[in-house]
Amino acid sequence: MIRKQRKRNVALLSGALVAATAVVPWAVLNTGDRTAAGQRVAATAPRSASQTRAEITAALEGMVRDRAATAAVIRVGDGRDGWTAGAGVADLASRRPADPAGHFRIGSVTKTFVATVLLQLRDEGRLGLDDPVERHLPGVVPGGGRVTVRQILDHTSGLRDYMSEPGYSTNRWRGRERFRSYSPERLLKVAFAKPPYFEPGAGWRYSNTNYVVAGLLVEKLTGRPYGAEVERRILRPLRMTQTVVPGNRPGLPRPHARGYEPLPTGEIVDATRMNPSLDWAAGEMISTTRDLDRFFDALLTRRLTSGDSLTAMRAARQTDAGFAYGLGLQRYTLPCGRAIWGHSGELIGYLTFAFRSDDGRRMTLSVNPYTRNPSQNEVYGIATKVFCP
Repeated sequence: MIRKQRKRNVALLSGALVAATAVVPWAVLNTGDRTAAGQRVAATAPRSASQTRAEITAALEGMVRDRAATAAVIRVGDGRDGWTAGAGVADLASRRPADPAGHFRIGSVTKTFVATVLLQLRDEGRLGLDDPVERHLPGVVPGGGRVTVRQILDHTSGLRDYMSEPGYSTNRWRGRERFRSYSPERLLKVAFAKPPYFEPGAGWRYSNTNYVVAGLLVEKLTGRPYGAEVERRILRPLRMTQTVVPGNRPGLPRPHARGYEPLPTGEIVDATRMNPSLDWAAGEMISTTRDLDRFFDALLTRRLTSGDSLTAMRAARQTDAGFAYGLGLQRYTLPCGRAIWGHSGELIGYLTFAFRSDDGRRMTLSVNPYTRNPSQNEVYGIATKVFCP
């Protein structure tokens, strides 16, 4: 363990998201320095590409200097052009520079992959978004005759989040318990031990349980593990050779930056290795900035689903969490008023932001937090430089 005296300024998730989710609402990344997401900034002279790159690189270096990150890497794309940058170190012991091409845990960005597979199955006529879950998974979800596939994918099912239970969140340090293996059935048993938050369709609340159900739907409809379907339908066609569904494997492919977590005692622990089966289809995947850039560009240009299914995915409802949510897709509105689509994710030691605007601009950012999470202003500032030229 590496000892540090300075305690972390912990990022707090608001309302329904407190304690256990793997999604990162930018509007509540930090309790201070708040800027309204819809606030428009004053017009400035357009920046050159080289100036934008220099400013973003400086912003990453600033996060490292201010101990918001041990490492931060980014890929920025515009049409077919793109570039990468990085700051910080791959690990605190060797102090090797972080590799912008390195792997990282993507957390809840996994949900977009799972939702995409289900929308492909919808395009094939194998399920409908308004089908009751009970039709495809009989006896699995209590009250499943009243919960639809759409409500599972957009978090309006009301199903209780198993990660809200003590010891079941991969955003918290769990010591040796982080190497335990979990089955989807075990996770659902924990979730269904308590009543739902609300009746299906009566509200919105982010729940990782929804995407455990979604993973089981993929498996029931295809007869194959959900990860195998993600690989067959998305990774191989897009040549995403740097993305894996790890299952019970605790490590990451090389190269990668190590993930750390501060404890209340002031210690910084190395949280890199863990069994991610506790997240399963809700957040276990590992990728790179190159591959996530490729995925969201393909998805949002209708190369993975029909136009009708993509429209359904983008039918986002506003939430109280700082973003609108569709079917496995988040929509954020930046200070300049521009909307961006994608997903954010968190798994202990790793934060991910992967987004695209409709004019083709793309940003994939991975941060390894240090003594605190990066603030809203730090992340919004980078996104604004990318999407609001």
